[in-house]
Amino acid sequence: MQLMTRTGYLASICVAGLIAANIAHAKDASQNFAVDNGGVRDCNHLIASGNPDYPPYLWPADDGSGHLIGAAAEFLQRVGDAAGINIEVVNTGSWGRVQQHMREGGIDMIAGAFFTVPRLEYMDYFYPAFQGTRTVIWTKANIDINYRQWSDLRGLEGLTVINNSFGQEFDSYAAQNLTIREVPSLEQGLMMLDRNRGEYLIYEEFPGKAFAAREKIDDIRSYDIAVSEESLYLTMSHKSPCNTGAMRGRIAQALFKLVGDGVMDEMLEASIARWSTGTN
Repeated sequence: MQLMTRTGYLASICVAGLIAANIAHAKDASQNFAVDNGGVRDCNHLIASGNPDYPPYLWPADDGSGHLIGAAAEFLQRVGDAAGINIEVVNTGSWGRVQQHMREGGIDMIAGAFFTVPRLEYMDYFYPAFQGTRTVIWTKANIDINYRQWSDLRGLEGLTVINNSFGQEFDSYAAQNLTIREVPSLEQGLMMLDRNRGEYLIYEEFPGKAFAAREKIDDIRSYDIAVSEESLYLTMSHKSPCNTGAMRGRIAQALFKLVGDGVMDEMLEASIARWSTGTN
C-alpha cells in the first residue's frame, strides 16, 4: 500500500518540521514503568498510548506532561479505575511508532485500535469494542470522483496515514488493487490533499472533520458512502509482563460494565468541545 514519488518526497521534506515537533513532544513510555523495591514491574500501574492524531479520541496535551488526552484516554482511565489499576496514557510518537512499542513491550496497552489479523501476533484485544467508527473518502471540494464502491478508487493516487488499518477486508483489497501513499500524520495527509499532492485521502469521518476545521482547511469534502465501518478496541501487548489471565479478566469486566453504561457517549461530547476550543 505504499508508493513513493518525487512529489511525495518533496512533500515529506516540506512537513519535516511538523514531524520533528511531534517526536519532540513524545516520550519513552518505558521510563514510566513502575517497579517495586526488587525491580519487578508493579502491574497496578500500566502505561498505554495510541494514535496522537486522532481527535476527539486522542491528541497530545500541550501542558508539557507528555500525556495524550481525549475521549479514548479518559475511557481507558475509567476502565483502570473500575479495575483498581492506574493506567497512564502517554504520547510515544506517531501511530506507527506506538505499534512498534506494542511489538517490543515498550508499552502495556493501546487506547483504541481496529481489529486486524496481523496485529494478533503482538497484542490481545478486549471485548466488547468501546466505540464504532466510519472511514470515508476525502477529496478536494471542487472534485467529484463519484465514489460508490472500492473499485471506484482504482487508477487514482490515494493517501493514508502510515500503519493505519481500515479493516482486514479493505486492507487486503487495497494492497492488491489500489495505489495508496502512506504519510506520517493526518495533518500531513490533509495538507497534501489540499495542495493537490494526492487525489483522495482515506481516513475516519469525525477525526478528519475535526482536524480540517482546526487547521482551517475548508476546501475538502467527504463522501456519504463509507469505505468501512469498524470498531475500536482496547488492546494489550503480548510482551507486557502484566499481561496475565487475571489482569485481562479485571480489565475485561470493567470494560464490559462501562460499555453497558454508555459512558463513552458523554465523553465524546466533552472531548469534541475540548478539541474545538483547544483547551486541556
